[in-house]
Parts: sequence; structure tokens; C-alpha cells
Amino acid sequence: MLLNTRYSIIGNMELIMNNKKDKLNIFELLAPAGSFEIMKAVIAAGADAVYVGGDLFGARAYANNFSREELLEAIDYAHLHGKKLYLTVNTLLKNEEMGQLYDYLLPFYERGLDAVLVQDFGVLLFVRKYFPDLPIHTSTQMTVTGVAGARLMQSLGVERIVMAREMSLEEMKQIHEETGMELEAFVHGALCYCYSGQCLFSSLLGGRSGNRGRCAQPCRLAYEILDEKQEAYQKETFALSLKDMCGIEDLNKLRNAGVYSLKIEGRMKQVSYAAGVVSFYRKYIDMLLKADEKDTFSVDPKDIRDIMDLGNRCGFTDGYYSRHNGPDMVTFVKPSYEKANEELQKRIIKQYGNKDERIAVEGKVTLHLHTPATYEVSAGEIQICVTGMEVMPAQKKPLMEEEIKLRMGKTGDTPFYMSSITVDLDQQIFLPNGALNKLRREALSQLKEQFLHTYRRMNCVERPEPLVEKCATENQMPPRIVCLAENRKVIPAIIKKAFVSAVYLELAAYSNLQLMVELKEDVARIRAAEKEVFFAMPRIFRQHTAEQFEKMLEEIRGLSPDGFLVRTYEEIAWVKKNFPDSIMLTDHNLYTYNDWACDAFARQNVVRNTVPLELNRSEIIHRNNQSSEMIVYGYYPLMTSAQCVHKNTKGCDTTPTICYLRDRYKVKFAVKNYCSVCYNVIYNSLPVMLFSHLQELQRTGIQNFRLDFILEDCKRTEEILDLLEAFMKNPNAEYPKKWQNAYTNGHYKRGVE
Repeated sequence: MLLNTRYSIIGNMELIMNNKKDKLNIFELLAPAGSFEIMKAVIAAGADAVYVGGDLFGARAYANNFSREELLEAIDYAHLHGKKLYLTVNTLLKNEEMGQLYDYLLPFYERGLDAVLVQDFGVLLFVRKYFPDLPIHTSTQMTVTGVAGARLMQSLGVERIVMAREMSLEEMKQIHEETGMELEAFVHGALCYCYSGQCLFSSLLGGRSGNRGRCAQPCRLAYEILDEKQEAYQKETFALSLKDMCGIEDLNKLRNAGVYSLKIEGRMKQVSYAAGVVSFYRKYIDMLLKADEKDTFSVDPKDIRDIMDLGNRCGFTDGYYSRHNGPDMVTFVKPSYEKANEELQKRIIKQYGNKDERIAVEGKVTLHLHTPATYEVSAGEIQICVTGMEVMPAQKKPLMEEEIKLRMGKTGDTPFYMSSITVDLDQQIFLPNGALNKLRREALSQLKEQFLHTYRRMNCVERPEPLVEKCATENQMPPRIVCLAENRKVIPAIIKKAFVSAVYLELAAYSNLQLMVELKEDVARIRAAEKEVFFAMPRIFRQHTAEQFEKMLEEIRGLSPDGFLVRTYEEIAWVKKNFPDSIMLTDHNLYTYNDWACDAFARQNVVRNTVPLELNRSEIIHRNNQSSEMIVYGYYPLMTSAQCVHKNTKGCDTTPTICYLRDRYKVKFAVKNYCSVCYNVIYNSLPVMLFSHLQELQRTGIQNFRLDFILEDCKRTEEILDLLEAFMKNPNAEYPKKWQNAYTNGHYKRGVE
């Protein structure tokens, strides 16, 4: 008894979904899910889209991430309910891991994955080439903070920018108005002290890298704060721990700023938190969308209390929407996560935790004597009709209408429920139960497949060629040495060394009033020493900084720098536009873990990149280093933050200074506030020194080596350059005793997972 099946579509599924989006979603409510259970709960609670991590390459390595089979099922579940599912591939990938990326993404791409979130510039290029129809969202880890960076991403085919958490509503609006891109903003959950993607604190202290999804959150620990004389003025304070964000009272402002997607943080949170927060935001988004523009929008104080009871860190803040930084955003007292009102959490779990949303289906059974049985099922605009075996005359007990309704109304473990069923049958007929069951199963199966059909893809390109294995090579050329100077007082010590080829001047270290006067003087004396001059751009290039640089543009051009060291995507665009013929180098924080990333930056006119600080010697060997330079001395930056330790503890006096954080082991970390660009950098307690590895590094293909002078005075700078010179003359030289326990190898020997 074989079934003959046929089905027809009334309407276009994609059009239906788009119309649904247009009508219901001025905002997309985007929820986190660390498990399949939580994904179902947040969809039941009202999420429009869900972001999840798979078993590879996600920035929450310790979450209960989805297996391959679970993720495929999750994609279907989301689509059956008219929702979207995004996959996080937002870690930095090493060369050997790039070889796994195609096979990892392929089944999800074919299944209809709605978008992938990326941090790695090489991954972006890879996805665009091999999965051309897969939308790309740039992760907040990419630190896109301005119009120029957004336009660059737009030119590469990126559909959505997940903006840095530090962005103001004004900056969001400017990006939206000038690019028209989809913007995603964080609206609720944990805030990092550091600009996302610019943190090496956990990495260098304990080997657990935030860039690899393994952050140990040392920012949530207590520190003493010391002044410039290294005298303590604040004891045991949680100065780096920010409160949780709650933007539910800012929904109208976010809409006016052009934000499309509202992101709730929390892939490691429990179901009660995720579903509960989503339900409250769903309530007020719906209220806002129904309200007239003139209506007053307010949130019930009781709902605020309930949201707080779901989880908060010393209360809430509305983040950076209307401020650049401030002590009211910091916990100071304790960073512990507080929960209350267990009854609320139980109610939410009961309401959403076990709720498996199903799709209403209408059915019609037609049984006419000597005619094939038919079963029509419809859901929305989709209609399926399945034909089965021929209906026979009843020999004993004929089929009854109620019996047929009961049997054909069963939906089992399908995503459907039967909302209504009608039966059209002749009298005194018979059909075996097995035939009816088969008719029902086939109809529901066809209905499900048709729901999902428009999401399927098969148009990826052929499999990439395996990466060519690299190995160490002999390099007889002398190394090229360059020095970065933050303190202009160390420049005389640098330029008197004949082996130094170029000096990088840290523009953020110059005050606004003296920038051009001092810069002209320093450029002149470096040129007099017959060395190249490069300008090191700020570590963050926000709107206010971009405006400053536009005002100084002609004067900078007049100095004719030999090149620029850039640290942001905005700066890449700025240099390409204003200095198209200039040499451009990317710093270590524009990460080039893999050769795809090296190539991606080269396509943006980058002549040379800086080897990432988290790669070990083995990983560096297997990387293409022909156009790279490496930092072999300097205090590594652990955090670049919009917050200011000095301002938050003493008050803002717009005066660049140094203070120190001292941890529980009495280790001190220098903190510099760069007032001209308004950010803080926390530096490692010890400098990296790799002079004894110069020959080994040259064999990897690296020819350019950099020394960063950030905290040193002139005397110290001379000592370090003398020591480097000794190793250049004799690779078997040894460090003086006074340097024992006074430097670190960084990640050169250990690396990160």
C-alpha cells in the first residue's frame, strides 16, 4: 500500500515572513540561549531571534553550547516558529583551525542558518567567499565604533554591525543615518570594563583568553588603587567591575537612534533569567510599537523590581547611551551577582521553561468509496494534500467520524497541534488503521518540510584547498628595528642608536594644546637623525576623536609622515581616504592570528601587520610572517577602556597621569589616562623581552622588530636599547642579573588555548 503524495503552496513563505517582520518588528528582540531548553523558553517568551554557540569557535567556551545535531534541530525549530537563529563564530582562529571552518559551517549553512557573528577579519573574508548567501554580523569584539568602520564592513558585504557597548545613542544615530546598515545594540546584561576585543587581562594573567571565549574575569576582583607616587589611596575596591545594564526605559530612544536589534546578554545564564528578561522586554516593545509617537512611554516600577530580582550586579545602569563613562556605572563595593524573589523565578520557569510552542494546523479527511483517501492539512498560507490507499467497503465495523477525528488529530512529536479537523466520508466504508496513520504522518511530514523548504541552501562554493604547511627558514638579513615612543623625552635615547630605522610617535600621548607644536619638533629631530617617522594612531577612534583629526588634517599632511600604525577599522578607512599613498601598518589588536586575516588586511592597503600577542612560537612558525613585525619589548596593554580609574576615584581633571592597580598578590599594574582621546589603558606589571629569541624569530620569516617605550624614562630606554644591541651582536648573550624576574616572555612559550 504505497502512498501517492502531492502538495501545493498557496502564497510565498519568504514573503509571509518578511511581511510579518515589517508589521511586528520595528525592533528585533534578540535573546541568548546556552541550551536547547533555553532557546525554546526565550522563543516562548517573545524573542524574535536567538543567538547560540556551537561546539567550536564561540566566545563562551564554558557555556552549554549546542552540539551539531542540536544546532541543526534548533535552526529548524526557530524557522518553524517564524524566528531567526544566529551562530556565534566570534573567536580568533589560528591557522590550523581555519582548516576546520568550512566543514563546521557547511551543514548549518545548508540548513538555513540566518547569520553568523564574527570577530576575526580572516573569518569574515572566508565566509564571504565560501558561503556567499550567509549574512554576516560583526561581533562587538571587532570594536566598530564609528561611521568609517561601519562603511568599511558594509563594503565587504556585512549585513549588520553589533556595535561596541560603549557607543552613545548619538553615535548610533549617526552611523544609521550615514550608512543605513542594520545596527544591533546591547540592551540588557553584563558590561565589560574594557572595549570588547581589546582585553588581554585574563589572557596574560592566567592564560584564559577572552579572544578565545575563556575569560576568567579578573576585572571582577578587588584592587588597591595607588597614585603616581605608588602610594595607596583606596583599599580593596572593585574599580573595574561595572554594574549590569538595563535599557528597558530607553526603548524609544533606541528606536529614534535607528537601532534595529536589541541584544540581551547572557548565554551562560539560567532559563529563568533569559526567559524572564525577554518577557519583560517583549511586553514593553509591544507597548511601544502600538503607541502613538506622542504617547508617554513609561515602565512600571514593579516590573523594574522584578527584572532586578531576576539578576543584577549591584543594581543597574543604562550604560553608555548618554555618557562617556562615570563612577555611577561601577560597582565599587562588590561585584557579586544578586538574585531574589524565588517565586518570580519559579513562575517564569513554569510559564516558559517547559513550554514547547506548537503551530496550529487545520485538517480535512476525505474518504469516499473506491477513491484514494486524502488528507489536507494547512497552517497559515501553506497547504498540503496527501493521497493514500483506496477506500474499501466495510465488511464488519465501518469507520466512524469521531474515531477518524481522534486518530487523524494526533500530532505526536511534530511541531504542530491540530486546532480543528473536519471529515467528509461515505457511509459503510473501511480503511485500515495503519493506512490512516501513514496518511497522517506523511501529511505532517510534508507540511514541516514545506515550512522549512525556503530556508534551505545548496549554493556554497567548492571546498577550499588545505593550507600549505609552513616551516622555519634561514634568514641572513639583519633585523629591522623600530621603536614606539609615548614619552617624547625618550626620543633622544632612541635616535642616537644607528640600528633603529624608524620611530612611531604615539599621537594619543600628546595633549590637544601642544599636539602640533610638540609633534613638529619631534618629527624634525627624528628626521635630522635620518630615521623614518610613523604616527601611531589612537587605540580607539570614536566620533569626537575623528572630529579632532579632521581639524588637524592639513597640519598632519604638512608633516609628511612615512606611515601610520593603525589600531581600529575606522583608522584604516581614515588613512585610506586621507593618505592613500602612505604606508599603513596594523597593530597587534587588529588581530592576524591566521593567514586569511593577513590577506584581508593586505586587501585594505595594509603593508605590514603586527604579530598578535597571544600566539606562541609554534603558532608563529606556521603563520605567514613575510609582511609582519613583532613586538620584542614593551609593557603589553591589558585593557583599553572608556572608563577612567583616575576620574572614577578622584574626579576628572583632564590631566594625563599614571595611577596603579595592586592586586591581592601585591602585583602592580600601571594605568594611564589619555585625556586627549578620553580612554584608559591598563598595562602589564612586567615588560615582555624577547631579545634572546631574535634569531629564532627571524627564522619564522619576521624581519621587522619593535620596541614599545611606554612607561620608561630616558635612562631606562638607553639600557634596554644597549641590551638589544648586545643580543644583535651576540645571539648567545645573557640578560644581566638585575633583569632576573624583571621581564616576561609573554605568550611566546605558552600561548592560549
